[in-house]
Amino acid sequence: MTKEKKQNLDALRHSISHVMAAAVLEMFSKSQLGVGPSVEDGFYHDFDLSKKLTPADLPKIEKKMKEIIKKDIPFKKTTKSINEALKESKSKKLNYRAELIEDLKKEKEKTVSFYQTGNFINLCKGPHLKSTKEINPKAFKLTKIAGAYWRGDEKNKMLTRIYGVAFNTEEELKEYLKQQQEAEKRDHRKIGKELELFHLDDTAPGMPYWLPKGLKVLNELLEFWRKEHEKRGYQEISAPLVNDKKLWETSGHWDHYHEDMFIIPIDKKTTYAIKPMNCPNAMLAYNLKKRSYRDLPLRFSDVDILHRNEKSGTLHGLLRVRMFRQDDSHNFITEDQIEKEHKEILDITELFYSIFGLKYRLRLGTRPSKFMGDVKTWNKAENILKQVLNKKVGRGNYDVLKGDGAFYGPKIDIIMEDVIKRQWQMGTIQLDFQIPKRFSLKYTDKDGKEKIPVVIHRVIYGSLERFIGILIEHFVGAFPVWLAPVQAQIIPVSQKFNKYAQQVEKELKEENIRVETNESDETLGKKIRNGELQKIPYLLIVGDKEEKTNSVALRDRKKGDLGPMKISKFIERIGEEIEKKK
Repeated sequence: MTKEKKQNLDALRHSISHVMAAAVLEMFSKSQLGVGPSVEDGFYHDFDLSKKLTPADLPKIEKKMKEIIKKDIPFKKTTKSINEALKESKSKKLNYRAELIEDLKKEKEKTVSFYQTGNFINLCKGPHLKSTKEINPKAFKLTKIAGAYWRGDEKNKMLTRIYGVAFNTEEELKEYLKQQQEAEKRDHRKIGKELELFHLDDTAPGMPYWLPKGLKVLNELLEFWRKEHEKRGYQEISAPLVNDKKLWETSGHWDHYHEDMFIIPIDKKTTYAIKPMNCPNAMLAYNLKKRSYRDLPLRFSDVDILHRNEKSGTLHGLLRVRMFRQDDSHNFITEDQIEKEHKEILDITELFYSIFGLKYRLRLGTRPSKFMGDVKTWNKAENILKQVLNKKVGRGNYDVLKGDGAFYGPKIDIIMEDVIKRQWQMGTIQLDFQIPKRFSLKYTDKDGKEKIPVVIHRVIYGSLERFIGILIEHFVGAFPVWLAPVQAQIIPVSQKFNKYAQQVEKELKEENIRVETNESDETLGKKIRNGELQKIPYLLIVGDKEEKTNSVALRDRKKGDLGPMKISKFIERIGEEIEKKK
């Protein structure tokens, strides 16, 4: 999507949000407004309502919105002094608006802008469409009602949030709704429960329990990651999960990130925090001894568990969590190694995503408004990443998101597309000239001079929890054979053949195949059906004929019945699939 098209869509969705607010206030006159921005694919607005809404109210609100749209009402912008606006809001007891204006006043704003649509007036900086007639009444839909704390703070009042989606055309809306229906079928929370992969409990919000089958998937991903990274000279470390805040002050994270940390006050002089990222620990590990240019690149990888204090309203299954692992690494290099190191990291990226059939694009994130260091160094770092991307994918074949860099350096993000065309920000590759200085990192160059190394912070999967959540939805729980928690299930046609089934199971386990036997007294048809519902790649049915011929009747998850096969032949077949990760 071009920048211009995105801006036009944002203006459209923002305008529809105002129309929805106008409709709700007309229908429920004693209500007050919270905030109402445009968001990805649509919009939402928060309300302090005099009554509780139900999904049955949404079509009624839509009807009222279409009546407003039909009237061809212009969006008129007006500006007021901040003091006048604050006085007026307080006199009308518009408490939420007054609070927002007071914050703007603290930021030294002199004026504020309002947009009016008929009798509806809202504090807003825009932009909006010229008139309601530019809204296609057949191209938007209100989708759900949720609770949302005012300003995302659990200490504040719970407001009613109404979500909607909006597009330029009816066809785009239909395509989106179709995609959402498909996404609902693939919901990793539902599938994860059915397949007994993970559990989310109210006693630990956003902190998943990995059940035996789910942990198999996670460990397989990590085993593959370790194997491929060891080939490339990466060395895995592990560091304390709880650190004194002094560590975060040195790195700069305390100033830029402490609000998202879990803080542990010890006494008046000492405060600890549970680590939300691995960067400072890797810096300490580097500094444990003197380093030479011959030691570089030095690649410290790390999959320690991390914790981030995400707002409760943002938590979503495995996709947005408070406890997670990253396939992290901090690569310490010289400046003249930057391009080569990035090329090798992007080669790893291609391997890790292509193996799952996942498409992705790369996106450059540039200097944010709150950054660490000097502009000259930032410009140099950004230009280096542009050169890397131009050589790797070509000019114009990557996106640029201005102001989206980390506070210590620009980055290349991996934007993945799943099977139903949804975009996900996954891994990231960040170029850092700043934090090494703060930790006084040094290496001796070939002339005996001390220099500061450059650090590349990089994750490829990103959050393992999020990656697995997306894989569950991508494959609808039917993982590739090498990743499946149970790769084969043996089904005796009756309990008479349980002993032979156990013999087959033993042979497969000796070949490191993840196998189980269904020894229940259910009917053969039901056992086959249960195996299919569990998305197991291969079902091995055994009875009298199979026992006499040392074979199994093979059933493939995709192809159905494949007929009889010798056990040795099946081991060869599945072993090849696992090895080649087909």
